[in-house]
Amino acid sequence: MQVASVIPIAAPPLPVHLLRALRAVVGRELNRFLRQPTRLGSALVRPLLWFVVFSAGFNNVFGVAIVPPYETYIEYKAYMVPGLLGMVALFNGMQSSLSMVYDREMGVMRLLLTAPLARGWLLAFKLLAGTCLSVLQMVVFLAIAWAFGVEVPLTNLPGLLVAMACGATMLAALGLMLSVYVKQLENFAGTMNFVIFPMFFISPALYPLWKLEESGAWWLLHLAEWNPFTHAVEAMRYALVGQFTALSWSVVVGCGVVFFVAALWGYDPQRGWVKTKGGGG
Repeated sequence: MQVASVIPIAAPPLPVHLLRALRAVVGRELNRFLRQPTRLGSALVRPLLWFVVFSAGFNNVFGVAIVPPYETYIEYKAYMVPGLLGMVALFNGMQSSLSMVYDREMGVMRLLLTAPLARGWLLAFKLLAGTCLSVLQMVVFLAIAWAFGVEVPLTNLPGLLVAMACGATMLAALGLMLSVYVKQLENFAGTMNFVIFPMFFISPALYPLWKLEESGAWWLLHLAEWNPFTHAVEAMRYALVGQFTALSWSVVVGCGVVFFVAALWGYDPQRGWVKTKGGGG
């Protein structure tokens, strides 16, 4: 009896393998988002409420002095736009973290992390998916702000988009890191409140930092200066007027790398929650 020989199938080249994984991970997140059109609306309700209501109510309260990056007085709604873009990215970063915790409880993370690819690539693709969703929502909000009279010079738009993408990546990496340590969905709401609201309110998102200095709140001023979200907002604020701030860009890139490395460490089966949870189930 003649036994047919089995011809082994060659593994695809690494770039092809990476492209397939990228399409699977990022495509899954984008498809989930596009199948839920109300998710975009709910993500924009909060910043639009701040933009429409607070810009009208506080326009004469928060006078914006001529300080960098501005060379003239501006309307309060124009000042708010970078901060509200940061709000969109911050909340979406936390939403991505919630998605990771949910996938872990449902067992999806176990399947993902046992794929025949380096763990770093898989987490990088999850990070890219979160960044894409944030930038998509930020672009929609920017278009609405434009319709309400906030001018964005077309020559400054490429730099602003890069700043938006970098800020969104940093905040998505923060969410990825937090997903390591949030063990259950029930604990997530408390974690969001503990992270989101201090980061947002102790920043120049809604009022310039010199207001804190003027009021004598030095400890709040120093906290705001050490807040990574502050520098994400400032990078977008400078980019919106065609300027560059090396300090803010350095903090955004540096913190993004630190958060992602911390997430990698947490998802390491030898050290992180995967070892503790017995395989990520």
